[in-house]
Amino acid sequence: MATISEQDLEAQLAELSTQERFAPPSEFREHALLSDPKVYEEANADWQGWWATQAASLRWFEPWQTVLDDTNPPFYKWFVGGKLNVSDNCLDRHVEAGNGARVAFHWRGEEGETRDVTYEDLLRDTQRMANGLKSLGIGKGDVVGIYLPMIPEVAVAMLACARIGAVHNVVFGGFSAESVRERMEFSEARALITVDGAARKGRVAPVKANVDAVMSDLASLEHIIVVRSKGTECEMRDGRDIWYHDLVVDADTECPPEPMDAEDPLFVLYTSGSTAKPKGILHTTGGYLTGAATTHRYVFDLKPESDVYWCSADVGWITGHSYIIYGPLANGATSIMYEGAPDYPHKGIWWEIAAHYKATIFYTAPTAIRACMKWGAEHVLAHDLSSLRLLGTVGEPINPKAWLWYHKVVGSERCPIVDTWWQTETGAMMITPLPGITETKPGSATQPFPGISAKVVDERTGEPIENGQGLLVLDRPWPSMLRTLYRDDDRFVETYWKQYGPRTYLVGDAARVDKDGYFWVIGRIDDVVNVSGHRLSTAEVESAIVAHESVSEAAVIGQHDEDTGQAICAFVTLQGSTEGTEALIEGIRNTVAERIGKFARPKRIIWADDLPKTRSGKIMRRLLRDIAEGRALGDVTTLRDPTVMAALQDKIAAERADDEG
Repeated sequence: MATISEQDLEAQLAELSTQERFAPPSEFREHALLSDPKVYEEANADWQGWWATQAASLRWFEPWQTVLDDTNPPFYKWFVGGKLNVSDNCLDRHVEAGNGARVAFHWRGEEGETRDVTYEDLLRDTQRMANGLKSLGIGKGDVVGIYLPMIPEVAVAMLACARIGAVHNVVFGGFSAESVRERMEFSEARALITVDGAARKGRVAPVKANVDAVMSDLASLEHIIVVRSKGTECEMRDGRDIWYHDLVVDADTECPPEPMDAEDPLFVLYTSGSTAKPKGILHTTGGYLTGAATTHRYVFDLKPESDVYWCSADVGWITGHSYIIYGPLANGATSIMYEGAPDYPHKGIWWEIAAHYKATIFYTAPTAIRACMKWGAEHVLAHDLSSLRLLGTVGEPINPKAWLWYHKVVGSERCPIVDTWWQTETGAMMITPLPGITETKPGSATQPFPGISAKVVDERTGEPIENGQGLLVLDRPWPSMLRTLYRDDDRFVETYWKQYGPRTYLVGDAARVDKDGYFWVIGRIDDVVNVSGHRLSTAEVESAIVAHESVSEAAVIGQHDEDTGQAICAFVTLQGSTEGTEALIEGIRNTVAERIGKFARPKRIIWADDLPKTRSGKIMRRLLRDIAEGRALGDVTTLRDPTVMAALQDKIAAERADDEG
């Protein structure tokens, strides 16, 4: 296997034009599910018919009468009148087709533990868990929280909820217990499924104990179901807590799937907004599964009989929902699930696992690729990755250098790269290459998926831009779109549809389109920071910082970071003091970790006597971005106190001088 030095990479990067295209290898194109560019024209000519054809590949208990009801935009309805069940589509129909012995998940723990879970296994365990939930009085429409690491039981929990019509609310395992409580409280969850302990780079985090510390007075939460994973000691409260294994051991192995209306809720997933209160993104059954399954099949060119697919995300994010659980299982795929970090027990563990299971498709985040670059190509090249045939990225725009390294070192220049853009709100990929058709440009998500319509528009007029930069919008509905914000229709309309009307979805990202019609997503336009693909509202982080006893006020911005895409920079005003200590910095960072999660800790803290505010009291984060990044300031006369900016400039100049000294 060939290697590539940092010098070679830099030299090739310097020669790489932003307009340079990488065509699909001829052998890949020859065997691809989609290889004719006419698919775009056909899908756009009758986009509702295109989506109806994709939906028809699922199993429906009752057919739909109307493909799309758009009489009350933006509250669109898809496949109206149809009935189906997600769990049935992901499990029963594959077992009934004779594929029950196919492995659904090759599971690997960070200490080398392994489990192979077949479709028959998953169906049996899901039915038992579904009956266990029913025995606790959980049924259709009830919300069930899930706070689990990357273990097979997380798939069982999600599918069991889907089977009985309960609405699951999964929380990322990296979030703090406080964040779990907040999400359970907002959604009025009746039950929470969690774990005794979770692997953390050779240590075990006491998850159940952490949950107990914040859940005691949550009135709506009737049951906490605990998976015994690591043997971690934890208190089990009588009448509330029950071990997972006790719940399912005597449960019936038969649980008929509940027929669900296409528009019945499937899950709520909380994501950061421009206020401190997270947004509950609500996805429904028929449209969401159609979008997740269709994009998974075609973007990854999935051949379920031969492919071994690995998405390195966590189920707590939408990527895990759509491309670890629902998309792959609906398509009968064999996947890898790994509970562990990419650098434990060594920096080549991902590639060791990929080689062991002969992974053919690998989907990860640019942040992870940049980390692997930093560790060195030798960790990749020590393993035989000749089984790989397709690579993908998700979570944030990928910079050309990381794209080129991924292409050369991991893919050995033979694997197409699908750089995908989408959101929690969209449910499935919106802009992405089709690997058997699209000529890719490093750093560009290329073109909208068939049946999807995206535009870059002028911010002021909303008119499309043919070649240039503006705001990214989606200007017609799609099946996997969010239906609303949970119990907050007004905020749903205000956040996504107010600026350009109820038929144009405002993405919240800036983007540019080039002369070839390729889309280049630039980043957020609202007060949201994207750290390693994790979206955090500035208000959410600010609230956590201000919770520290020494802090009076805080303002958070995102800054470019070579490793994480963006890093959190916090301007902090202290109570009764103008300068903090190293110990105080660590105290603030720990407070954020406790309230949100370690990944949300500010990388940089700047002490501020005051913050730039308008006369109405609004903090001008735009000016803070300018000053933090050394850009010239525009007019500051509208500020309540223009001298604040001069003081901050002096402080940052002194900080730079200290660094250089």
